[in-house]
Amino acid sequence: MGQDSPLLSIEHVSKEFYGNVVLHDVSFDLKAGEILGLVGENGAGKTTLMRILFGMPVIAETGGYKGRVLIDGAEVRFSSPFDALDAGIGMVHQEFSLIPGFSTTENIVLNRESMRPTFLNEVFGDRMSVLDRPDMRRRAEGAIAKLGVKLDPDMLVSEMPVGHKQFTEIAREINREKTRVLVLDEPTAVLTESEAEVLLVALRNLAKQGIAIIFISHRLHEVVAVADRIVVLRDGVAVKDTPASGVSVRDIASWMVGRSVQTDRVTEGEERSFGEEFLIVEHLWVDMPGETVRDVNLSVRKGEIFGIGGLAGQGKLGIPNGIMGLFPAGGSVSFHGKEAPLNDPRRVLEMGMAFVSEDRRGVGLLLDESLEWNIAFTAMQIQGGYLKPLLGGLLKLRDEAGMRKLTEEYVATLDIKCTSPAQKAKELSGGNQQKVCLAKAFALKPDLLFVSEPTRGIDVGAKKLVLDTLHKYNRDYGTTIVMVSSELEELRSICDRIAIVDEGRIAGILPPSAELAEFGLLMSGEKAEEAKEAGRA
Repeated sequence: MGQDSPLLSIEHVSKEFYGNVVLHDVSFDLKAGEILGLVGENGAGKTTLMRILFGMPVIAETGGYKGRVLIDGAEVRFSSPFDALDAGIGMVHQEFSLIPGFSTTENIVLNRESMRPTFLNEVFGDRMSVLDRPDMRRRAEGAIAKLGVKLDPDMLVSEMPVGHKQFTEIAREINREKTRVLVLDEPTAVLTESEAEVLLVALRNLAKQGIAIIFISHRLHEVVAVADRIVVLRDGVAVKDTPASGVSVRDIASWMVGRSVQTDRVTEGEERSFGEEFLIVEHLWVDMPGETVRDVNLSVRKGEIFGIGGLAGQGKLGIPNGIMGLFPAGGSVSFHGKEAPLNDPRRVLEMGMAFVSEDRRGVGLLLDESLEWNIAFTAMQIQGGYLKPLLGGLLKLRDEAGMRKLTEEYVATLDIKCTSPAQKAKELSGGNQQKVCLAKAFALKPDLLFVSEPTRGIDVGAKKLVLDTLHKYNRDYGTTIVMVSSELEELRSICDRIAIVDEGRIAGILPPSAELAEFGLLMSGEKAEEAKEAGRA
């Protein structure tokens, strides 16, 4: 093979899932030592393409695919991930697959441990060999060095910070002797900015050693920073294949959604007026692991979009989870002038509050149920909606037609990409699952809606639609919204006021027009230090 011959070629690949065409005639090449940024909205087909490349059983179980995958010019058809590994393709998935009770070294060499013979081998054969721990450690240290990061070979995974787990996953893939192509699916989604920067440097190191990398990410600035070439998928079609030099984040965003993406304020030019303070929170504490709330005081006015931001782990996620009764909480919450009971989720829902959780798979969705069942479920449970009385109310039957009509309305309003209202929630992409969570909350017609990280893990087009929908419900139906987000720009684009949480308390509340530096000071705790100094003076 020539120096410039592709190491990997995807040729005219198409795939149908559950009656949906998710990939249509996708083609691109990847050379040794090249980093390819693969981007696209949720549901654009990125994950399906990687499943084909990695020989995931779900592809064969759903009728296979059309087109060809070639390595070094020869066609391959993998029937399992083991075939892909043997061919030199390594993959790091979004969910970690490490063993918590094992060390870094043990995870890196898992299923490929070094063995050494003992005197019993003479009698009983190879099964009496024992682990060669010094050699295992040497191999693990070699993979870590190749990656160019600092990892403790003896640390248990259960004691590691998230960033180290991600690096351990990658080290495991490059420890395989044959790995030539490394696929990374949203590798920085769980990392801090400084950890993400270390990862990008590590990827460049690997590329210099000849490993070809497919880098899938929603963080477009990272794609621009690390990729040599960018392939954009839109609705299952590769709409762009371009060198990365000279490409801006805004360019990629426009290619992804097929329209110009604006980050302007949604509420610009509107005269906004609000009613009385109808949610008053005093001395709220919440025992949520990793998001402890210590002493929060705030009030929200009727008709307002109130934002809550702050750095990860400072307690912003704990506020709605505590008020809605998902984690132990104390203090006082008043709603519509009445005391709202803490630690009682049903009662809070009955009072007219609703919650879209940041954990859409764990809390938000019934993954094995249909969309209509998901969207109508809470309204049915709490308000008795979508039930038809029989025999004077002695029996109640599900109003299937009503549930379907409701679902069809939200599918149209939120542009949920699905085959029908009967499709299972687990079959949708992440962005579409998020829209189902919103629809379920809107179906309650709440007075107050908490939305927690509504755009986490979804692409730029779906983000805009979600934010526009929140704004529309606030404007058209008067729904008061409290939005918790790690994305300060999103909060500034939609909110009337933004509270910043630091160390479990409200560090300050700013208008969205405030300077970015002001938000930065509150997030870093600088303002609190200034206040302490002033108090001592």
